Amino acid sequence: MAIVGSIIKNIINVTDTITGENNPAEDQQKVLIKLLEKAKETAFGKYYGFEKILESDDVEKAFSEKVPYFDYHQMNEKWWHRLHEGEEDISWPGAPSYYAISSGTTGKTSKKIPVSEDMLDAIKKSGIKQVTALANFDLPSDFFEKEIMMLGSSTNLAQKGDHYEGEISGISASNIPFWFRGYYKPGEEIAKIDDWDERVKHIAENAKNWDIGALSGIPSWMELMLKEVIDYHKVETIHDIWPNLQVYTSGGVAFKPYEKSFNALLKHPIIVIDTYLASEGFIACQIRPETSAMQLITDNGIYFEFVPFEPSYIQQDGSISEDAPVVSFADVEEGKDYVLLMSTVSGAWRYLIGDTIAFTDKKRAEIKITGRTKFFLNVVGSQLSVNKMNDAIQELENKFDIKLPEFTVSAVKIDGEFHHVWHLGTDDKLDISEEGLAKALDDILKNANKNYKVARSKALKGVKVKVLPMEVFYEWSGANKKKGGQVKMEKVMGEEKFKDFEAFVKKQLS
Repeated sequence: MAIVGSIIKNIINVTDTITGENNPAEDQQKVLIKLLEKAKETAFGKYYGFEKILESDDVEKAFSEKVPYFDYHQMNEKWWHRLHEGEEDISWPGAPSYYAISSGTTGKTSKKIPVSEDMLDAIKKSGIKQVTALANFDLPSDFFEKEIMMLGSSTNLAQKGDHYEGEISGISASNIPFWFRGYYKPGEEIAKIDDWDERVKHIAENAKNWDIGALSGIPSWMELMLKEVIDYHKVETIHDIWPNLQVYTSGGVAFKPYEKSFNALLKHPIIVIDTYLASEGFIACQIRPETSAMQLITDNGIYFEFVPFEPSYIQQDGSISEDAPVVSFADVEEGKDYVLLMSTVSGAWRYLIGDTIAFTDKKRAEIKITGRTKFFLNVVGSQLSVNKMNDAIQELENKFDIKLPEFTVSAVKIDGEFHHVWHLGTDDKLDISEEGLAKALDDILKNANKNYKVARSKALKGVKVKVLPMEVFYEWSGANKKKGGQVKMEKVMGEEKFKDFEAFVKKQLS
């Protein structure tokens, strides 16, 4: 009998039982008041009159009326740049201990997002919430004695003066509690290796020494790591190396597009649990097995607001117009897409994270990620969100029994007329031509999206598809940003960026 595992499982069961149900709308009101109270003496708090907002009869309304929306560039240019110059008490008390470096999914320019000690505490508390939710998944006691492979960015953080810099997954892993370190793999020494390929090589070499019960990381890089381990040991599935693997905690992007290719690496199904950890904070996690939706963390250092995701509110660079309406948690509707705004214990205020979400169960505060504002393809009125693209690609996978875990698309002018040009990533041998895939994809989108169908009868003249090996997508990420960690493939590219991508593809395939 797994005695230690039984003890841990019982503790988790008791913790989950006594936690009880929260009221998300009330929790959010309390979080906002705490944020405003703590930041009222900062430069930001004084400028926007947090003291007066707190005196209002309706604090949420007063806050939304007084403080404007900010994307990263606006927040950095108007406020956070002063932190880089050595000032303190700018948008949150004191100075941040860490900066999360994020290139996001667009361009090479890195963002430096403040990570306060308060945020690290909030991330740890959210992690505990996720662990206690494992009580809902009916896992055997011995699972809680297995090791966990956390595949994030390097924990070898760069020290810059009085703070450290790195990706949020590296910052989080470098701050794991002492009692967890015995379970954590690949271990501190390997996790500090900066070069992704070198780190994965060491993981593959050591894989048989570990008894991995759970995986955690972004699907695209997790798949690549698992393939390397399988190839290195010349086996058929990852279960031939880690027979006790039972759980995969996904994060950063929707898992659904990777499901088919990921499952091909397994001998038998495992439990997939979605999480939503961004550079700006731990936003949500899946807490029950009946759904893949995630519960928004409404009582732990982040205040959320929601802008209806309508084309008229979204600008070409993915930002939202100043006159876009906003609703608080109390007024959201299920099944409707919203642009997510966050105010946090790291001093981000009404901050546009760039993601769109939809509520699947408001009472439980459960959401799903539906896309990115910058990945909204509407050049000729097609109104394609990433969610609609992912659904179409999944239908294409099922129709032709192929795996297409990555893609990118752009609206490109060919002979003066717009076409959607898709690059699809797969290592499968196909029994259908690229022209056949293009027609099938076009038909799927016409049937699923009336706006797309109208666009195809007017300004959108055609659809083209090119199939690429998966290695091209990995190398593009490596050449433009950095392999592994939080890096995600951009699903929609502007025409100029797409030209660069096609030139890169040509070079890779030559």
